[in-house]
Amino acid sequence: MKMRLPVGRAILFTAIFQLTVLNMVHAQESGAIIIDSATVTDCIKYAFKNQPLVRQLKLDEELARQDIRIALSDWLPQLNASGSLQKNLKLPVIYLPNFSDLTGPKMPVTTGVNYNSGISFNLSQAIFNRDVYIAGSTAPLVRKQATQTTKSALTDLVVQISKAYYDVLLSVEQLGIIQEDIDRLTKSQHDALASFQSGITDNIDYKRATISLNNAIAEKRGAEEAIKSKISVLKQLMGYPDNKELPLKNNHASMRSGILLDTLQVPDFNGRIEYQLLKTNISLQRANILYNKLSFLPNLSGFADYNINYQNDQFSTLYNKSFPNSAIGLTIGLPIFQGTKRMQNIRKARLGYERLSLDTLRLRDQISSEYVQAMAGYKSYLAAYRETLKNVDIAREVYNTIRLQYSQGIKAYIEVIVSEADLMSARINNLNALYTLMFSKLDVERALGRISVDY
Repeated sequence: MKMRLPVGRAILFTAIFQLTVLNMVHAQESGAIIIDSATVTDCIKYAFKNQPLVRQLKLDEELARQDIRIALSDWLPQLNASGSLQKNLKLPVIYLPNFSDLTGPKMPVTTGVNYNSGISFNLSQAIFNRDVYIAGSTAPLVRKQATQTTKSALTDLVVQISKAYYDVLLSVEQLGIIQEDIDRLTKSQHDALASFQSGITDNIDYKRATISLNNAIAEKRGAEEAIKSKISVLKQLMGYPDNKELPLKNNHASMRSGILLDTLQVPDFNGRIEYQLLKTNISLQRANILYNKLSFLPNLSGFADYNINYQNDQFSTLYNKSFPNSAIGLTIGLPIFQGTKRMQNIRKARLGYERLSLDTLRLRDQISSEYVQAMAGYKSYLAAYRETLKNVDIAREVYNTIRLQYSQGIKAYIEVIVSEADLMSARINNLNALYTLMFSKLDVERALGRISVDY
């Protein structure tokens, strides 16, 4: 017993250790959480690995490739086998001449046997078939279409994650400003209370400071709840566990240095994934016209048949002797007239091609309009952001001056409250302008086709 107990514990500990390691490996493979502070690039990379939408898009690509493989498999030889077993309940009767008296009436003769069985093997090879031909010629286009569809969806996802990320940072920065305002108001409240208790002022300044402090505290609570909501949106876009912490890197200085954009750029239509996808669809529609034209050509295939037949009046000896036969040949099928159906299909395919061709003009106009709107918004927000920077400096200077004058008894406390509110409003407006500018920059890059997607 003393020898078995340590061995049993060792086995138990080994099992626990293996389970722990497996769970850790599984968590690492699934990208469960982000430990370090995440940048917007980290959030996008995480989404590409864990977002269910991304996995669905990859499955759609694989489904498209699988459809191609299925269609192209018809080029390979097709081998089929079949078997049968038949019991004739009543044998057929035919009339044959009476060979002993050829001038006499024909005699009824029972033919066949009671039991028949057979095994057939058929080998066929398509030589020309329009379905298989088009499947082979359009396979690269179908693969490209699937890839471009994925990139189009991922481009939208990148923009959404980026905006959600910056929206969270905006709220965090606003919360920091509110907290600084609370700290100032708390100090002001203490100073006002001290002045009141020492008999220098009445309690009006203290009450006003208390009101401003309570309002700031209430605003802080609202900002904290807004951050929770916005983080939840970001997690949903990333496919991040809702019950896990998502640490974000607040690199405010880096964002301020990255707001500038070359406003002389022009949109590159070929750089837009939507335009690329439309051109691929046009090529596929052109192949659809050819597909309908090929309906006037015959289908040609080769075949080889091998049959083994068994016949006997007794079931017990049915398979004692076989009667094989075989054949090889070509099969051609040519529909001659189908009520003008083929001509109508060709016309329909051409109309579809013309419609898609017109979509290119519409999409070019749409891209141009998007770019003009996005660039106009960017220039407007950039000018507004620069003005808010000036306003912050002015508001801070005014606040410091009035605060100093209040401490010297020159200004009333109400002016301190107003200057504090102006400073806080100027800083928040500056933040709003900065993040609105970041959103606008993303829209410009989206319109220019500069959003890169690597998955």
